[in-house]
Amino acid sequence: MTLNGQRIIVLGGTSGIGLAVAKAAAAQGASLVVASSRKTSVDRALGALPPTSEGHAVDLAAEDAIKVFFDGVGAFDHLVFTAGENMQLAALADQRLDAARQFFQIRFWGAYAAVRYATPNIRAGGSIVLTTGVASLRPRSGWTVPASICGAMDALTRALAVELAPIRVNAVSPGVVRTPLWGKMSPGDREALYRDVGAVLPVGRVGEPEDIAGAYLYLMCGRFGTGQIAVVDGGTVLV
Repeated sequence: MTLNGQRIIVLGGTSGIGLAVAKAAAAQGASLVVASSRKTSVDRALGALPPTSEGHAVDLAAEDAIKVFFDGVGAFDHLVFTAGENMQLAALADQRLDAARQFFQIRFWGAYAAVRYATPNIRAGGSIVLTTGVASLRPRSGWTVPASICGAMDALTRALAVELAPIRVNAVSPGVVRTPLWGKMSPGDREALYRDVGAVLPVGRVGEPEDIAGAYLYLMCGRFGTGQIAVVDGGTVLV
């Protein structure tokens, strides 16, 4: 199956995994709409996508902004949500609750609002692909917040697949991927994370955005899959 001729909205589609998804879908002939919270990021992404692509700066932490966006965007076939703030890891004793709640604002509640307001615009046969992570299955020390977010996203995916049927709702669960997600870590700590995690994985390295993008395309194209979590983790859950 192919995405040729279909219209895809990628929220968080201006960097990392989201941009890799947008590029891969465009290569199949899809029409892309990408959005993120920063206009500079949107403009940069549009320079890497076909000229027919659309880009919008949308505050994905604000329900009203998400509603306005979907009220004006028109009909489309697939929604992909990969947006999120850079993650900071912390031990439970050091984690501030207000900061922990803020990480949920885009990654969980932003996705929730996006699905709510996008659903009326999704054409027959369309789908939604959300983003979770293997932290819910294989957490490391200091990962209480990301593990909790991922667990919530797993459950949300299954609940939405039931409630929104026949729209298909699935999610991709990446392992550690070399993306701006880790941008708030110092360069040394970030490279140490990539090195230490990659060294124990069966594939011998952490992921790249392009490694993950194909899973989103598969879930958009697969007409018989819904409520599924596609784990693409380099073998993280095995070790």
